[in-house]
Amino acid sequence: MRRRASRYKRDVNYLFVDGYNIINSWQPLIELKNVSLEDARNELIDIMIEFSHTRREHIILVFDAYLVKKSGGKTYKKDGIDVIFTKEFETADHYIERQLDEIGRLTNVRVATSDNVEQQIILSRGGTRISARELEAEVNNSKNKVNYVAKRLKEERVTALDEDIIHKLRKLKHDMSKKNS
Repeated sequence: MRRRASRYKRDVNYLFVDGYNIINSWQPLIELKNVSLEDARNELIDIMIEFSHTRREHIILVFDAYLVKKSGGKTYKKDGIDVIFTKEFETADHYIERQLDEIGRLTNVRVATSDNVEQQIILSRGGTRISARELEAEVNNSKNKVNYVAKRLKEERVTALDEDIIHKLRKLKHDMSKKNS
């Protein structure tokens, strides 16, 4: 029997995110979920997309469709991350476990969840776990770094005039002051 080719690459690091676990752990998403679950999901997707631009790991965001009748599951890519909705009767935990079995111990895999049982299973299958709080701290730290760099670049653009331009401006100022005298 021939083994199916894996969609996972050895030289890529992966971060699986249990979507609803994160939504139910981060205060801003909890508040948003209380208004609209769909808005909370979309906000988490946007956060993970932004976060992915600062990471050297491929992000796979998994949402349960466990109780969705006749759900065949849905997978799509959005701005560099994979978004997965599981099949009917399949939890995000079970989906992630199956993916860890497929990946094996060939690459670095992290899983973001605060589910204690799931964390033990992740460790036994060669992955490393990161809690929802730890992921939130990483995301916030990443945003702060991006904002800091953006601010520095903006400041440099404002203050870093080319010497030639400065010389021409001084000459123009001198010429204008001569005309006005």
